[in-house]
Amino acid sequence: MLQNMFYPRLRIKRSASPSVSPLSPRRRALAQLASCHHRALRVRCAAAHHTTSTYEGGASMARRGCSASSAAVVLVLIVFLAGGPLLRCHAAPQGALVRGLPGFDGALPSKHYSGYVTVDEQHGRNLFYYLVESERDPAKDPLVLWLNGGPGCSSFDGFVYEHGPFNFESGGSAGSLPKLHLNPYSWSKVSSVIYLDSPAGVGLSYSKNITSDYITGDLKTAADSHTFLLKWFQLYPEFLSNPFYIAGESYAGVYVPTLSHEVVKGIHGGVKPTINFKGYMVGNGVCDTVFDGNALVPFAHGMGLISDDIYQESHSACHGNYWNPTSDKCERAVSKVNKLIDGLNIYDILEPCYHNTSIKEIIPENSRLPISFKHLGITDKPLPVRTRMLGRGWPLRAPVRDGRVPSWQELASVASGVPCMSDEVATAWLNNDNVRSAIHAQTVSSIGSWLICTDVLEYNHDAGSMISYHKNLTSQGYRAFIYSGDHDMCVPFTGSEAWTKSLGYEVVDSWRPWHLNNQVSGY
Repeated sequence: MLQNMFYPRLRIKRSASPSVSPLSPRRRALAQLASCHHRALRVRCAAAHHTTSTYEGGASMARRGCSASSAAVVLVLIVFLAGGPLLRCHAAPQGALVRGLPGFDGALPSKHYSGYVTVDEQHGRNLFYYLVESERDPAKDPLVLWLNGGPGCSSFDGFVYEHGPFNFESGGSAGSLPKLHLNPYSWSKVSSVIYLDSPAGVGLSYSKNITSDYITGDLKTAADSHTFLLKWFQLYPEFLSNPFYIAGESYAGVYVPTLSHEVVKGIHGGVKPTINFKGYMVGNGVCDTVFDGNALVPFAHGMGLISDDIYQESHSACHGNYWNPTSDKCERAVSKVNKLIDGLNIYDILEPCYHNTSIKEIIPENSRLPISFKHLGITDKPLPVRTRMLGRGWPLRAPVRDGRVPSWQELASVASGVPCMSDEVATAWLNNDNVRSAIHAQTVSSIGSWLICTDVLEYNHDAGSMISYHKNLTSQGYRAFIYSGDHDMCVPFTGSEAWTKSLGYEVVDSWRPWHLNNQVSGY
């Protein structure tokens, strides 16, 4: 109980303050309300130092060290409240509270907060977040930071289409306001989730200095996200004791380990506030150029997409090195594999994928794209996009290499954005003026329209392989959950299996199915 009140090492006896008489039930209730009202005092007494956080659109929050007398009052309140149920006292900025959402009728299933955290005052670099408190027990349940990939894709992808609190139904016509229905499988059923648009320039996040701030990369993104977390926990100190996890998919296979590394480095360096970091999760995540690049051919063979003969031909010609052919024979063998699987939806091979015919246009030879990307996305399918597929992988059957990473718009080479996907519902909702107002986001006229994947960034992959990050984090005892969808051909499970095996850990639980409602749901 005391741990939830941010005093995990504090030992209190009733005799600690003999001058104060016991409280009656009525006075106890009043004292509890008073402690909520003065939550900043209660949270900061143990630390007894001054910190300041800036919340754009709200007030600057200053929490000062407590005097001995005020600390004694707080200790007494805790002593006499320990015997009964406690209210969850919020230090969250009231200006961040989401009181309702356009498109949803009724009360929200839990408290929602949203707004901006300024990570660079001089440049005006602001990151947007949306917090969904746990519907079960926000005082004790884990707190999860969710990051979508790209690089350059908004985490509202996860909020709207994957594991957010709502299922979004189209309003019926282009641009009309969608209808929101409660999602029975939301992650907020068992955890509080922060959806963060990062880096600046992505989603609803922005900078006033676009000249330099939109030139970024893995390391700068991780540093900014760490700054965000430190300031965010100053705004929401009631979550400091909750187990904290960082999660993401696709290119967040880079975001998650690099940010986790920054958090752990800050913990070791004594950076305050101290984050109760426990581990991280990566789904179908980018990890390593060689492992990711060599995963496709074994995946295609294992899923029955190519024959044994074609697989053996590729294996013999390339000796397992498919991502960077060193001979014409290997290149021809890999091209044959690519041609055979070209008509499939690379994000889910069992689902349809219909491109707009405009994607037929080949990317100009003078574009900044690497040669390996020049003809990606070309198709002769006549039908328009009709289905959005979950799980955005990166990058269209090609490994991420050091240096500049092309944007999704460059890869798709059309204004409609990412192929195989239709994001009209999210776009219509997040570009609605009333929605922007409700979630405390800047207006379209101020920062522009929301795009699921931006094209304003000049992004560089500068963190190298993630294997060293995973080794470093797991060797320190932090928990890692690496999971893959078995039909994702962008970042196939064969690559994830290979690189996790390379870490050298012993198997403590043999390969087996796991079940949900007496049905096999995975392995």
